[in-house]
Amino acid sequence: MAWSIALACASVDDPVQAFRQGLVPDPDAAADLARRLYPESAILESGDTVLDFALWPYEDELFIGAYGDALVVCDRRLYDVDDQARTLADQIAAALPGSTCGVLVLHSVVSGCWFRWYAGDRPRRDVFVTAEDGVVVDLGERLAAEAPFWKAIDEGAPDVPLPFDYEEFGLALAREHLFGGGLTERRDDGFLPLELSLRRFKIRSPARLGRDSH
Repeated sequence: MAWSIALACASVDDPVQAFRQGLVPDPDAAADLARRLYPESAILESGDTVLDFALWPYEDELFIGAYGDALVVCDRRLYDVDDQARTLADQIAAALPGSTCGVLVLHSVVSGCWFRWYAGDRPRRDVFVTAEDGVVVDLGERLAAEAPFWKAIDEGAPDVPLPFDYEEFGLALAREHLFGGGLTERRDDGFLPLELSLRRFKIRSPARLGRDSH
């Protein structure tokens, strides 16, 4: 399956404990975070959806699920893997004090994976790989879930083309660090990440608002 994902996920407790069946979203907390992430724009609430339909937002969309000690944000700006994306990731990681936070970006066209990991509101791991360019960014101590993927490179294999599947790499990190299980895996308690309820927001920039008013 080819995934397109622009996702940040934070939790105060272990993900298995934080993300569970029956979580109740807080729409007011979601709206407050949306306004903080886009302070220069008008934020319009436009209903609810589930994570399955929020993983790859349109450019003028933002999806947020706030559940007390857990948080999920889907924002297309993360895809650029640039300074703006890192600043956005920093803001999301800081939005839930005392949490760990993972950012996962997968895109089937670019054939790449970006994963950024935070603990104590500080980035601890930043890795970006693509099928054609190999290892683009490799900063911080590697996470345990990465070990099987790096084995060939550590033993001397070239990284171009990438000797492992970038998508499997990203999904393995998501399974271990984001939800305490795979995106498509229903746990014994009935929890399935793709069924999480998220609030949908439309983003209107000041320039767009000016055009729309005429």
